[in-house]
Amino acid sequence: MAERSTISSREVRTWGVITALGVIAGYGAVLLANVRHFYTDDTESQYAPLWVMLGRYLREGRFPALVPEHWMAGNYTIEEAGLLNPPQLLIDLIAPSVDNLAVYATVVKLIFAIILALGVYRICLAYGAKAPWAAVAGVAIPFSGWLLFFDEASWMTAFTGTAWMAHAWASGVRYARGRSGPIPTFVFLYLAISVQYVFPAVEAGLMVGAVAIGELVHQKAWRPSLRLLTVAACAAVAGSATYLPSMLSAKVTWRGTAQINNDQFLTVPWSESLNASLPSTLPAFNSWWGYVQPMPVVYIAWFLVPALAFVDWRRALGSAREFVAPALFAVMALMWTAGPGAIGPLRWPVRVLPMVALGLLVLVCVLLGRFATVQDWRRRAIAAAVLIGLLWVRSFSAAPHEVIRHVIAALGVAALGAVAVWLGRSRGAAAACALIVVSVFPIAYLQVWDAQPTPMGWNLPEKRSEMKAAFPDFPGTTLQLADRMLIPPSERNLSGAYGSLVFGNYAKDLELTYVSGYTPNGHYWFGETLCMRWDTSVCPDAYRRAFATEPTTGRTIVDLMKVDRVVLHRALYPDARDQPAPSGWKWVDYPGHEKYISVLERTDGLISTRDGRVAAAQGVTATSIGESDTTSRVRVSSPDGGRIVFARLGWPGYRATLDGREIPTTLVGKTFVAVDLPPGASGELELSWQPPGWWIGVAAALLGLLGLGLLEWVYLRSRRRLDRPIGESGEPSAPDAAVTPETDLADATR
Repeated sequence: MAERSTISSREVRTWGVITALGVIAGYGAVLLANVRHFYTDDTESQYAPLWVMLGRYLREGRFPALVPEHWMAGNYTIEEAGLLNPPQLLIDLIAPSVDNLAVYATVVKLIFAIILALGVYRICLAYGAKAPWAAVAGVAIPFSGWLLFFDEASWMTAFTGTAWMAHAWASGVRYARGRSGPIPTFVFLYLAISVQYVFPAVEAGLMVGAVAIGELVHQKAWRPSLRLLTVAACAAVAGSATYLPSMLSAKVTWRGTAQINNDQFLTVPWSESLNASLPSTLPAFNSWWGYVQPMPVVYIAWFLVPALAFVDWRRALGSAREFVAPALFAVMALMWTAGPGAIGPLRWPVRVLPMVALGLLVLVCVLLGRFATVQDWRRRAIAAAVLIGLLWVRSFSAAPHEVIRHVIAALGVAALGAVAVWLGRSRGAAAACALIVVSVFPIAYLQVWDAQPTPMGWNLPEKRSEMKAAFPDFPGTTLQLADRMLIPPSERNLSGAYGSLVFGNYAKDLELTYVSGYTPNGHYWFGETLCMRWDTSVCPDAYRRAFATEPTTGRTIVDLMKVDRVVLHRALYPDARDQPAPSGWKWVDYPGHEKYISVLERTDGLISTRDGRVAAAQGVTATSIGESDTTSRVRVSSPDGGRIVFARLGWPGYRATLDGREIPTTLVGKTFVAVDLPPGASGELELSWQPPGWWIGVAAALLGLLGLGLLEWVYLRSRRRLDRPIGESGEPSAPDAAVTPETDLADATR
């Protein structure tokens, strides 16, 4: 086995700081190319507005598990809200105080990019890489293709989950090797799981399995891997409360099916996934933009493949047992990217590309950090040139019309590699690594600049004060019937459609109550009732459906929802204003907004503020005596029996009691929660909701913490025993696993 070199604590800290500064510089380069890069697509339409709304509720002392008036996206225990994730709750609490959401989102993502980079830095150190090469991996990972253009730019929860998972990996290796206790591994795994996005949770499971197998092969002992698997199981049990509501509510959502299929949409052929080192690559697979992609989403790092020519493979193969975990993890991720296209809620395998990048960057940078060599450099340079040529052929095959840019990129990679080799020979590995770190910045700039205008952006406004000033003041509950696709790109701004219409979670920025919101889950039957889609858009028939009469109650859908206002998108309903208003409604003018909307309001004022959430009462005298987001309390009297229908969406988890005695609930139109009262019923009816499986989740969390406590006790006990003098010599015993001299950033969390 190759002997590892000693790394001083000072060197580790120095290169850790360089890693963080490198990420900051890289973010600066990206922002020079597009100042809104980190405020686009789902970030502007889903996450940032959600932070604002959740933060407002938390400041008011209300835990926002359910907001009935948000209807389509109001069950936040099944949305990507991170309600049980402490760092996310802190982000939420700060959000309402920030006016410019683009700035806030960018700062938040920069923090998580640094967290991710330091996590990868720690992984490389844990496997014995020299600090400069560990820093190279850390700086490169946030600027790999899919992370840079999707997870960082848009899909925030995937990004944060990856950041926490990287630290869980590093801490897991340390725990398995006796260098740390179980607490850091548990905490980081729990944070990765509780972001409330299932991909990081599943990926963390694959990572733990890979590390457990790797440590079994490396240490030739089963106990270290068993310890790791046990603490991971405790974290999974503790984090199960995050997903139990989703699992137990799935039957009423769009994600209710558990089928496995392979439709080839957003599945990535292995040949494209492996084309990781040409910055110009435009991979070929099916997506929203056709077959050839407009962004280099499979790119990882320019040095990744050519640098393999400068590994001393004879020495590396002698230590192959130590690299089983990152190699196995990269292979599993690579296989996943090729399909199936959907495994229950896990759809679009392309989302796993960051795991391919993570596994390969760790593997290659650890190899370079331990076995890099420039001996016989001419022969190795020829091998590197062949590898670059293969990269060029693959990229040319995917996008032949971009042949010139591929030639330029290949020459650029060759030139950078030549300078790096020269620096390595003349100035040492640290100088070569410094060049590689610096080279990340211009490449990130050019890639983002070349992808403008981004095909992902909604171009929602950035400043909340300007949004509120431009938008009509709509008190009460508003139902908007509109179609985002009917807005021309030139009118997707505050002086255009966004001054009158909301899409996604935009209404939360405005602090207005709209029925619709951004949801990847969606209540199936409510969506069918109004033909409403994930982004709040509707079909042309939605207007008729909204004012249709529900046959069992004789009330219209908007009455059962207790909607105060209906906003019609004029592009979708150009002639609606020429027709008489429905009974009980009137057309209302909002000067300056006539181009985009026609507005209906009730003739007798706001209905959402009257009688709590009682929407209809048949054969029942009902008086609301108390309301909260999760509970409706009603004084009822029903001599002959009757039914009360509530303006609440029929999510699983509702329970009704009459003077403390439980009575069954039912649904009207598969959508609205209702309670049937028996003859002679009189007293206080309480309709309450809690997430299904909530108490199971609480018990599981306590069980996970108990397991962690036992593991920590065992760890501390073993440390005391190992530190105790043995025999007459008084010599302390050696640790139960080999500990290398290096010290990494995890020491602060021991």
